[in-house]
Amino acid sequence: MWYRRAAAALAIVAAIAGCGGLETTAVSYDRLMYGNLTTFTVTGVNLDKGVSLITSACPTPQQLTGGTATQQTFTCTVTSTGSVTISVIGGNVVLHKAEANIPVPQVTIKTSMGDLLLELDPVKAPITSLNFMRYVNNSYYNNLIFHRVIANFVIQGGGYDANMVGPNTLAPIKLESGNGLTNLRGTLAMARLGTPDSATSQFYVNVVDNPSLDKSDTNGDGYAVFGKVISGMDTVDAIAAVPTATTASGVADVPVTPVVMTSVTQTQ
Repeated sequence: MWYRRAAAALAIVAAIAGCGGLETTAVSYDRLMYGNLTTFTVTGVNLDKGVSLITSACPTPQQLTGGTATQQTFTCTVTSTGSVTISVIGGNVVLHKAEANIPVPQVTIKTSMGDLLLELDPVKAPITSLNFMRYVNNSYYNNLIFHRVIANFVIQGGGYDANMVGPNTLAPIKLESGNGLTNLRGTLAMARLGTPDSATSQFYVNVVDNPSLDKSDTNGDGYAVFGKVISGMDTVDAIAAVPTATTASGVADVPVTPVVMTSVTQTQ
């Protein structure tokens, strides 16, 4: 057995020598959560001779300027969940390899009528989930309202504040209906305009089962479900029961008393 250990030790020495004395001792990371801009910090020896980072957490990590011989920094936006690998490469040699676990993303919506806890499904709805998290992590939804409330149908928000003014949105996204997730009670889905690829920031929660909103031969393109309420359906039902005006600023079914999302934050 001793010769196997010696051979392994020589292989390590040869690898280090083959990449110009590069050596990685540790990799740490900050905010390794789905949809977050994460920072990876690599520490070691002679890192200024050239290292790169490859991880299944996200594509093409970017190396920041200002690194030193003992520390290099990389950033990327996390697009995966579950078990991921983080590898540091130098001179075509894997200098260090680590594993981490990224939990399924959860978002807490605090409203003037109670709280909701949402869980997203980035596996079945990757485009929609990442789009929603961009708005969440930019604090876009804070102080917006549920502006369209229809009992026994949906509560919809994310487009207007209490003055019925809508902030600027990101570009529309590709429709991910027909992904195996259906518009059942308590599910989270994206609102959109009449054309399929037109969803931006507005979302809704199904108050009841709404099969007419699913993609099918009879329903057309449908609406993309990308998550569900895992806590707070009592709040959803309470919001669904509030009195509404016929129209307000051209929008139908607006609550008479605004239902405000005081904060929308990622909690996992």
